[in-house]
Amino acid sequence: MIIREELAADAEAITRVTVLAFETLEVSGHTEQFIVRALREAGALTVSLVAEMDGQVVGHVAFSPIAISDGSSGWYGLGPVSVLPAYQRQGIGKSLIATGLSMLKDLGGKGCALVGDPGYYERLGFGHYPELILEGVPPEVFLAMPFADAVPRGTVTFHDGFWATH
Repeated sequence: MIIREELAADAEAITRVTVLAFETLEVSGHTEQFIVRALREAGALTVSLVAEMDGQVVGHVAFSPIAISDGSSGWYGLGPVSVLPAYQRQGIGKSLIATGLSMLKDLGGKGCALVGDPGYYERLGFGHYPELILEGVPPEVFLAMPFADAVPRGTVTFHDGFWATH
């Protein structure tokens, strides 16, 4: 498996992977492919990585800047992360996320937040921080990972691209 930065030529393959990865997920609004495209078009993909096997894109992860009401900077949102169903449960998503987090740290990032399954993301080092709030989202599925000891206090706002529906 090769993990590399997204190329312009990967856009169609990323859309396909994203659609198929979320196709049967009941908690999905099935807009993830539109979110990735909106983030890309807005220039808001700080880190966008693909996993490639045998020349085929089989996974993708996106990281984009988030705003925090206390004015903290250097925080990013993780998502969507997608792996083709036939390749899931093989560590591809975990590898994509770990590589992306490392790149964010290298860029001077201070932390990362996401909405997702705590059973999965807590194993990767994400946790609950009551001082960070994402309005309208149950706190048990809003997780964060500070890269240092300092945790901001405030309401988190993800990029407008997360509301894309087409």
